[in-house]
Amino acid sequence: MPTPSAAAPRQVLLFSGHLIDAPDRPLPRFPAAKEAAAAQRIAIELERLAAGAADLALTQGAAGGDLLFAEACLARGVPVRLLLPLPEHEFIERSMLPCEDGQRWRARYLALKAQLHEAPQVADAVLGPLRPGEDAFERANRWLLDTALAFGATRLRFITLWDGGGGDGPGGTRHMVEAVRRAHGEVRWIDTHTL
Repeated sequence: MPTPSAAAPRQVLLFSGHLIDAPDRPLPRFPAAKEAAAAQRIAIELERLAAGAADLALTQGAAGGDLLFAEACLARGVPVRLLLPLPEHEFIERSMLPCEDGQRWRARYLALKAQLHEAPQVADAVLGPLRPGEDAFERANRWLLDTALAFGATRLRFITLWDGGGGDGPGGTRHMVEAVRRAHGEVRWIDTHTL
């Protein structure tokens, strides 16, 4: 866990957002056709925050919102740190490949990873094995938020790409939004319905 220091980031940009929909998703949440609009809205939020090299970006790196955010941060010179809930091969299997054009998202993840100054961190390696009954994605949300808050609550800037609904399982975007709100963090919500 990081400790505050003179080198602490000016602001910590925390992101959680929906995966690009799977081709067979019955009710669209973040269809592939909205990818460009989502990328533009994320870029606008980063511009509003004057995000740059003095900041730090934190996300998981899943297909869809996470990768769009990470790519936009790198384009602005923001250092990006990926905190993976699962070992990388399993994370790719669960959080990229089932999505529309999953192999393309996998390639984008690998291209992004090659540009990072530090390798993605894996929850099990940092936090130890999951406890019985613990969900990997809920734990990852807590880990991301705790990592951001360790630099000081006043530095936290949370951006979410979310439809406002519940998730498909534990540890989704709604869980992260609620956790940030409980920590009294500001939520910058990009509603997928408005894309």
